[in-house]
Amino acid sequence: MDSNSLSYSLDLIASSGRILNIEQRTALQTSMLILKKSYNFKRVMFWGKLLGIKQDYFIAQGRSEDELKNRTYLYSFNCMDWLLLPTVTESMIEEVTKTAKGHFIGDPAYVYEQNLYFPIESEEEAEANVTRVSEENRLAVTLQQIDEEVSVVPRGAFIRTPLGLVHVNRSFEGLSESEARKLDNFLHFREPKRANTLYLERMGDWCPAIDFLDVLSDDIPKGSWSLQFECASSVCILRSLLWFGLTFYHVPNTPQHGYVYIGNGLKNRDLPFML
Repeated sequence: MDSNSLSYSLDLIASSGRILNIEQRTALQTSMLILKKSYNFKRVMFWGKLLGIKQDYFIAQGRSEDELKNRTYLYSFNCMDWLLLPTVTESMIEEVTKTAKGHFIGDPAYVYEQNLYFPIESEEEAEANVTRVSEENRLAVTLQQIDEEVSVVPRGAFIRTPLGLVHVNRSFEGLSESEARKLDNFLHFREPKRANTLYLERMGDWCPAIDFLDVLSDDIPKGSWSLQFECASSVCILRSLLWFGLTFYHVPNTPQHGYVYIGNGLKNRDLPFML
């Protein structure tokens, strides 16, 4: 959610239990302004809070000219001092997948270890048999994975220019209440991965400038999203059942929308058996 409307946005999703105290809100609003100027970001978003055993990670996301590609993640423990997360690589994803399990500790220097269970004949082989990954790398991979799988925007909120850049659509006035009741009108804010053939067949007003993202209604398994209207039916709330803690909001007939993740950073792999 945009740091410029942080308090307003958090109030809209408070019914989900995703809240921050006054001290944290005040610190975030101040530090994110400094963050925006220090790193020359076009926009700074409050991404969420990842819960750890010792400490919690507060996450900010900086966006540059291309809202979809130029994204930088930072973390903080006190909402004031921010540290950059490393860029995620394929090898980092592989190491984290093999090694890191369980809840986050809350210490970026903590090292996870995993034995590969190969036959050991020497001390060198014993050392090579162990894979290690820091919690900071695990945090970076987890944030990217959550954004890849459950980040949400309403249809029309972003526009792709002829040069291929993705910008905020300044003419977006929000979905109507009837449109907001359909998952077809909510999109994954990531590089498109699926051919939108079926989606395009359902849309009579298809526009290539805004219909370039994947639709939530095509997600597998079906039923991985909970869509409800709250605050006297004035706010549309989407909750992910795949990543508990991801909450998206949109106020119909206004451009106000955003999402935040406040959870333990563990994927709900039991979802197919729960539906």
